[in-house]
Amino acid sequence: MGKLVSQIFVTLDGVYQAPGGPGEDTRGGFEHGGWSFPYGDEDFGRFVDEVFGRVGAFLLGRRTYDIFASYWPKVTDPDNPVATKLNALPKYVVSTTLTDPEWNATTVVDGDLVKEITALKERTDGELQVHGSGALVRSLLDLGLLDTIHVLTFPVVLGSGLRLFPEGTVPTAFRRTSGRVTPAGVSLQTYDTDGSPRYGTYALPDDE
Repeated sequence: MGKLVSQIFVTLDGVYQAPGGPGEDTRGGFEHGGWSFPYGDEDFGRFVDEVFGRVGAFLLGRRTYDIFASYWPKVTDPDNPVATKLNALPKYVVSTTLTDPEWNATTVVDGDLVKEITALKERTDGELQVHGSGALVRSLLDLGLLDTIHVLTFPVVLGSGLRLFPEGTVPTAFRRTSGRVTPAGVSLQTYDTDGSPRYGTYALPDDE
């Protein structure tokens, strides 16, 4: 069975909204779109290429799907590993309103997420990857479906915007499996989900 793997860009204050450009996602009057752009060095690009080298299919939230569908079909360079995979491989978009997707190889997922995504994992040769799609990532965590998350943390604080893990997120423990930091300062960390948090105390022992 394939693994369900998320890759997401966040700021130091946990914002995931509109990393790629000013007009990408302006919900809430967000004015900081494109904040990831200054940090795209060779090491960062190499990591992204590695991730896309393991993909078998994509699972996307509706907003990220719309952003991707307006951009990537126009990138036709056969040597671009991101564009070639996104345009050719199966794409599954979680939506109750999308009925006639125009992007090649797109299927709408609108039923029981646990049942449908478990079936997708079972039949995907390679990783079933989620890119962006913060709200979907939280839902997948809540449902116990997510196996691995690549958190790419950028050295910038924005002070506003949609947070990846807002108040009310289901408590979840992770186990770090790998990571590195690019020369531009992006922390590339990979975590596997590891059940619920464990707790302890640093209280001083009782006096004897």
